[in-house]
Formats: sequence, C-alpha cells, structure tokens
Amino acid sequence: MQNVTIYSTPTCHFCHIAKEYFKANNVAYVEYNVASDLEKRKEMIEKSGQMGVPVIIIGDELTVGFDRAKVAKLLGL
Repeated sequence: MQNVTIYSTPTCHFCHIAKEYFKANNVAYVEYNVASDLEKRKEMIEKSGQMGVPVIIIGDELTVGFDRAKVAKLLGL
C-alpha cells in the first residue's frame, strides 16, 4: 500500500468524503489539519500551489480536491 497523506480542514465537506472513502476501503492515511497547523499549511501550499483543500498525496502523486476515480486508480482499487 502506498503512503497516503491528506491536508484538510474540519469544515471541508470534500475532506470528510475523502476520509470516509479511505476508511471504507481500509486505506491508512496521515491527516494534517491545515486550519490549525500553520507549518503544514505552508507545506501544502508549497507542494500544491493551492490554498484549497483537500490536497491528497498518494505515493508521489498530488491531487487537489477529491477526484474519486483518480484516487481509486492511484490506490489500485
């Protein structure tokens, strides 16, 4: 299984959907709350060039937003 990281905020609807998808498919992930973690927010912006969430990193692939088809493909689901 590839390493999965999600940068999210507590109020982000698509972040919740992404995390529910990971849980439903038994995908372990590391989550960073960029609403309160300023260092991780800066890191997310540097990596993605975006301020929008979720930012999902699967292996070496970065996705902004929750694209179910792309995420499934990257995870091999």
